[in-house]
Amino acid sequence: MDIRMRELRLKDRPVLKALLEGAGVFRPEEIEVAMELIDHALAKPAQTDYAFLVAEGDDDKVAGYACWGATPCTLGTFDLYWIAADPACHGKGAGHALLLRAEEEMRRRGGRLCVIETSSLPQYEPARRFYLRHGYKVAAEIRDFYAPGDHRLIFTRALGEDDEG
Repeated sequence: MDIRMRELRLKDRPVLKALLEGAGVFRPEEIEVAMELIDHALAKPAQTDYAFLVAEGDDDKVAGYACWGATPCTLGTFDLYWIAADPACHGKGAGHALLLRAEEEMRRRGGRLCVIETSSLPQYEPARRFYLRHGYKVAAEIRDFYAPGDHRLIFTRALGEDDEG
């Protein structure tokens, strides 16, 4: 699959909502938060709180997206808030390409550390393996954070200039 990156567009909103709903892992309230970030970026294109990339695959179909931003009150720390690929594109490089490009953009903006948070529930195991394959390490675990038995796992990775992901 040939993956191309581009900026977020208004026409992406329903496609990204369907992608998140179709992923089969996100709760409705999580999707609502993701859509709030998308709406914020679309309503205020000059805003710098959240950066977005959309990956397109064959036939210009949306293959996934990523959203990140500088962590307030830090020097060079960025949070990767969302990275999601269309389930039909899993294993075809869309997530890999999105993560590498997001990290590249973070470095370009002075990033030195990327932080990703996720759940410990079994349905998030593919995401956790993805982060580990890309050099992220579990830096912290907050037990019972999301709900009893659902721990918050915090992954981090240094964004060195010679880092290729």
